[in-house]
Amino acid sequence: MTEGEMTVLTPATTNSRSLRTTVPAGIVRQFRLKEGDKLSWEIEARKDKLIIVVRPEVTETP
Repeated sequence: MTEGEMTVLTPATTNSRSLRTTVPAGIVRQFRLKEGDKLSWEIEARKDKLIIVVRPEVTETP
């Protein structure tokens, strides 16, 4: 297991209960992410931990 970067949750909007965080720069570079890309989230509860797998969604370009 590797240690990840720490990010901070902030409100998505002033009238929302949703939260957002920043994708660390290393992940952005590794997956060549750019603004507007979509991420797919899979979440699994294991005892006292959440296992979260985030995958970039591949979009077809014409």
